[in-house]
Amino acid sequence: MALFSIGVDLGGTNFRAAAIGQDGSLLDKISGSTNSAGGRDAIVDSIVNAVVTLRDRRTGDQLAGTGIAVPGFILIEEGLVLGSPNLPALDNFRARDAFEERLKATVILENDANAAALGEKWMGAGRDVNDLVLLTLGTGIGGGIISDGKVVHGYLGMAAELGHMTVDLNGNPCGCGNSGCLEKHASATAIATMARHLSLGDNLSSEDVYKLAMQGNAGAQRVFECMGQALGLGLATYIQVFNFPLYLLSGGPLAAWDLFAPAMFREIERRSFNYRACRNIKPTRIEKALLGGDAGLFGAAYLPFQAMGSGA
Repeated sequence: MALFSIGVDLGGTNFRAAAIGQDGSLLDKISGSTNSAGGRDAIVDSIVNAVVTLRDRRTGDQLAGTGIAVPGFILIEEGLVLGSPNLPALDNFRARDAFEERLKATVILENDANAAALGEKWMGAGRDVNDLVLLTLGTGIGGGIISDGKVVHGYLGMAAELGHMTVDLNGNPCGCGNSGCLEKHASATAIATMARHLSLGDNLSSEDVYKLAMQGNAGAQRVFECMGQALGLGLATYIQVFNFPLYLLSGGPLAAWDLFAPAMFREIERRSFNYRACRNIKPTRIEKALLGGDAGLFGAAYLPFQAMGSGA
């Protein structure tokens, strides 16, 4: 009898679910619509049906539990989704209890960026370390912190809002109420916003700006230099605070690594004495994450194994 878990990565539009073995092997995978327009009950129905389907396909094997990665703020101890900007139907919802009642099995909730960091620790770029920081670059910037192999939650479960560290005192206003947040200066949205301010074109996506930069457009190249500077400032601060061996970046904008990384590393070098001091001893690593969009799926699946003390 083989032990497996089920991981669910819940997005605003779609979800993915997978049965994953204790050794990290992907056994089965399905995806579907979140059905968010149908409200809370429709979302729960979609996830429950997917988990039941995966579970029933593995008759004879033992299910360790189900981990669900949710975009939003989660009070971990209570299993309460306090707020989810992409899934407002789940706001103030005791999701863990609802899923466990339907599935009659253990369910563990986790923030999606935290789950992605845990996935990278388990089966990705962080397999050789117990301490790492992950930045997820997308519409905004999320983050996850792994210390001693476990997610750092804080006292409520809302730690690692790394995208909302101030990198510019007079920077762009952010939806969180602050201004100058890292995500307003280094996310995919920020790339498109900077391009618009430079009049590079109408309705450009971050991918469009990348293509312009690769074609030699000086303005587009400057956008990625500014992005790199902001990331470098943020990462230099994280290095000073955590002194971890590994800092990972993930998300669509990584395609532009060669455009923003030089400015990023220059900024880290200039601002972090920890980074400079360790260079010739045990260098601090700043690298690309490896699992891409599957990181949260693997991290969610790892949660039950970790909870029962049988994780790899």
